Amino acid sequence: MSDNQNPNEEESPIQENGNATGDTIIKVNGMFKDWFLDYASYVILERAVPAIEDGFKPVQRRIMQSMKDLDDGRYNKVANIVGHTMQYHPHGDASIADAMVQIGQKDILIDTQGNWGNILTGDSAAASRYIEARLSKFALDVVYNPKVTPWQQSYDGRRKEPINLPVKFPMLLAQGAEGIAVGLSTKILPHNFNELIEASIKHLQGKKFTIYPDFPTGGIADVTNYNDGLRGGKVRVRAKIHQLDKNTLVITEIPFGTNTSSLIDSILKANDKGKIKIKKIDDNTSAEVEIQIHLPSGLSPDKTIDALYAFTACETSISPLGCVIEDNRPLFVGVSEMLRRSTDRTVELLKAELQIQLDELEEQWHFASLERIFIENRIYRDIEEEETWEGVISAIDKGLQPHIKHLKRAITTDDIVRLTEIRIKRISKFDIDKAQQKIDSLEDQIAQIKNFLDNLIDYAINYFKRLLKDYGAGRERKTELKIFDDIEATKVVIRNTKLYVNKEEGFVGTALKKDEYVTDCSDIDDIIVFTEEGKMMVTKVDTKTFVGKNIIHVAVFKKKDKRTIYNMIYRDGAKGASYVKRFAVTGTIRDNIYDMTQGNKGSKVLYFTANPNGEAELVQVLLRQTGSIKKLKFDLDFADILIKGRNSKGNIVSKYPIKRVELKEKGLSTLKPRKIWFDDTVQRLNLDARGEYLGEFRKDDRLLIINQSGKIKTVIPDVTLRFDDGMILLEKWKPKKPISAIYWEGEKELFYVKRFLVENEDREEIFITEHSKSYLEIISTDYKPVVELEFYKPRGKDPKENQTVNIEEFIAIKGINAQGNQLTKEKVKQINLLEPLPFDEPEELTAEEIEVVDEENVKNNSENKNSESKDDNDSRDENGQIILNLD
Repeated sequence: MSDNQNPNEEESPIQENGNATGDTIIKVNGMFKDWFLDYASYVILERAVPAIEDGFKPVQRRIMQSMKDLDDGRYNKVANIVGHTMQYHPHGDASIADAMVQIGQKDILIDTQGNWGNILTGDSAAASRYIEARLSKFALDVVYNPKVTPWQQSYDGRRKEPINLPVKFPMLLAQGAEGIAVGLSTKILPHNFNELIEASIKHLQGKKFTIYPDFPTGGIADVTNYNDGLRGGKVRVRAKIHQLDKNTLVITEIPFGTNTSSLIDSILKANDKGKIKIKKIDDNTSAEVEIQIHLPSGLSPDKTIDALYAFTACETSISPLGCVIEDNRPLFVGVSEMLRRSTDRTVELLKAELQIQLDELEEQWHFASLERIFIENRIYRDIEEEETWEGVISAIDKGLQPHIKHLKRAITTDDIVRLTEIRIKRISKFDIDKAQQKIDSLEDQIAQIKNFLDNLIDYAINYFKRLLKDYGAGRERKTELKIFDDIEATKVVIRNTKLYVNKEEGFVGTALKKDEYVTDCSDIDDIIVFTEEGKMMVTKVDTKTFVGKNIIHVAVFKKKDKRTIYNMIYRDGAKGASYVKRFAVTGTIRDNIYDMTQGNKGSKVLYFTANPNGEAELVQVLLRQTGSIKKLKFDLDFADILIKGRNSKGNIVSKYPIKRVELKEKGLSTLKPRKIWFDDTVQRLNLDARGEYLGEFRKDDRLLIINQSGKIKTVIPDVTLRFDDGMILLEKWKPKKPISAIYWEGEKELFYVKRFLVENEDREEIFITEHSKSYLEIISTDYKPVVELEFYKPRGKDPKENQTVNIEEFIAIKGINAQGNQLTKEKVKQINLLEPLPFDEPEELTAEEIEVVDEENVKNNSENKNSESKDDNDSRDENGQIILNLD
């Protein structure tokens, strides 16, 4: 291009003589614009994006048409089908074979034979010369009808190919589609076969419907943000993981878009990076997924499951994008609209097919009636003396005229020609009654077709119901829909790195192995540091970081941690008064330096502790001998200090110099017990008041968990805990509260009742017999439970009256392994748990009786004012020492 050429000019490519050397200048801007647009249009329309009419990309449509051409009910070599498809598809055989394998693996349209690969393991299919295929019965039923198919010339003009196949089913949504074109892409997720049919029926009935993805690999999906499959939506998919034993996890279903090989690779990489810790992995996948993950002893399985979701491909995020081709243009549309359009098109196709059937039946009825008139009235004799063809036609037409008033259309020359082709043998054996029966049968069929056309929506609904009945078996939903909890990576990461500190020089990091060890950490952790000058900083874990000299405290930092309370006594300035404060650090800007003192030069921290559960110790303050001070030491109880914001000034300890502060007595927590809820939607504990309230929990309080299988255990509540689907009871455990159970003893085939206490709080136990037929019927944690027994009516006798049983009186508390007492010898029809008898439960110490100040209830602005006002109102003893005003 020449220097003076305007790049925006639209010119066709031209050639000019450039200079005396014969160089040629070719202006390519017009060529580039036209050719690029042609290429982009071709990729979008002919390769990457499916048509909304039948849900097929061109290569898929051509494969289906080729399979129909070759269909004789037997299997064909895939290589043969691929070769035949090349008559329609102007591309290489490899791309056709790959597209065909993808269709076959979806198990809807193609009946496969041989090794077609494995979507679970990622194994590829065998070569196309070794595998075979034929059309499935479903494909033959819903995909083809040449009478309603629009046709076009193939690329070389030798054959005709379908513009769109008359698919009478939302195939696009059942199979899903993915493609990348020039400046355009599409990602339509697969949906459940049966649910699509049910949604189509609801649409025809004028009802609302909602459809969600269903993946062939199963797994668990959170479709909260699916957004109807439009741009901006997101689906989170997780593997199904359960605990086989205390040291083994098993993955039985994998997320869509992954396979067992890629999943195992991601787990091994996370292990190598220290995000998770595993012993080994066994892949036992064949027809079904089974990946066993062996854990080191002492590692929490619940925490490891969360870590697998957080750091590996066990959880993936899929962003759908509903883009299709309609009238040779890209159309962005949601899956609900796709289904509506597909269903409406199915109705139109059914109507077209019915209309064709009606026309064919009426044509049959017309000729059958003409044939009867022709033979019954012996009109064939009228042509015996005719010598010309025109005379024959005219004679037959004249003979028919008196008898054709009931016909539905006029007689044509073609009709008369067909009459002349009737053989003499057929005329001689003509049976008027049989002919009339045939006409009557045709009239019945015509009436039926007309009824279908008059009630087209009902006909379409019945059509979809037939598809559901004939092909729906075995196509139940594979992907379980759930709402996921958000996993915080810092809470589940394995801390396999050691953190060290050089307090004097002010360095922290993982590479300072010659210095003081602090704690285990991970490379995604933040650390919080306090220095002797009263400075605080939060920074990311690194090999070596300078944070400030004379470090007095360093630890892994937890965001939004309201329970770690810092107790501090500091001197304000070089010679100022001393202050005491208690505060929490819930959030900071990383690498910012914060001053916990008043910021005056020479300020120094005299005493500092970090208390993970808000403990408040008793300390002794020793003053230096100055002036006329008589009392050189006194006690200070941090329990008397309000917990305020970290910017608060604090309360005055003394205006005199402090020699040192000594710990006199360790304290108890001054925080309220944690209130815990259970969210049944995500099956997780939380502190955010979501779901069922379980109660207030102190440090050693536990949860009681009972499963339908008769397993019982107690655990310390943790938001990372996971719960089995078979859990039937979850509540705060009260060690002295008895548990009552009624269970069916499989060997003796009788109901037994028992009462027991949990004896081993750290061990899971089973409290019913281990016979295969034993099962738990009733469980109660009431002090005085009552049940009602309903009995079967004995043959020939009056039914026995219902029996009420007070379980507390029926059986005493025994060991957890005791079999219990036989409930009754009668044949029990049903056992009902009634309202328990009243019982005065011993009162627990309530949270209000513990002196607590919640930091959130104190505003920072008011804190400083209150602190200053307290300083002014503090009284002094005879030595001038400040006496704390602790309300």
